[in-house]
Amino acid sequence: MKILRKIIEIEEELCNGCGNCVTGCAEGALQIIDGKAKVVSETFCDGLGACIGECPTGALKIVEREASPFDEEAVKKHLAKKEKEPETMPCGCPSTHIQIFDKPSACAEANKPKHFDNVEQESALTHWPIQIKLIPASAPFLKGGDLLILADCTAVAFPTLHRDLMKGKVVMMGCPKFDDVPEYVQKFADIFKTAGIRSVTVVVMEVPCCSGMPMIVKKGMEAAGKEIPMKEIVLSLRGKILKSS
Repeated sequence: MKILRKIIEIEEELCNGCGNCVTGCAEGALQIIDGKAKVVSETFCDGLGACIGECPTGALKIVEREASPFDEEAVKKHLAKKEKEPETMPCGCPSTHIQIFDKPSACAEANKPKHFDNVEQESALTHWPIQIKLIPASAPFLKGGDLLILADCTAVAFPTLHRDLMKGKVVMMGCPKFDDVPEYVQKFADIFKTAGIRSVTVVVMEVPCCSGMPMIVKKGMEAAGKEIPMKEIVLSLRGKILKSS
């Protein structure tokens, strides 16, 4: 039965899919679907508008219309279900198998030629997996690590990623526009609570949809009750560093 009440409305034309509103909704009523914010269930939206202040484009507003009543018990079940979702796929897919790669010795690094075009460059990646969704908070390579959190597109845009940013870092990659934002917030919260992370570097593109990644990481820190040094790097579409702070 629907009742007349206040509820969030989203103007799709204004929504850029940044995901900021998703992290601002404590009830989990919003998700990014096909690049746009959506109300996944009217019963999850309390109509108070906590998410509105997070939107950079003004796509969200409170309207009064007939809608399903807000259901606090349904919200609790919804959030509990999301917390219980497994961190890795149960299929045994190789993409979920944790691996730690050997690092080149200090001697090998010191004697490696540096100025010859035909010299094969080694990857700075030290572990697998690298997708945020696939890395369990218990992964051994996270312990006491320095996180390098990359928005997916940055790996293609930044030509010297391995040399300039990846060395000595634990890499985590994801897309703040198309991936599950509440799941990411919870994943980072679990990591920050248990892994003893020393520092975080977040690298994003200049496009608006990437702006959600730093907020996701900060929300994870807040949920974990941790204050960890964090650096943000913004890249241009041509891979130039526009901001480093």
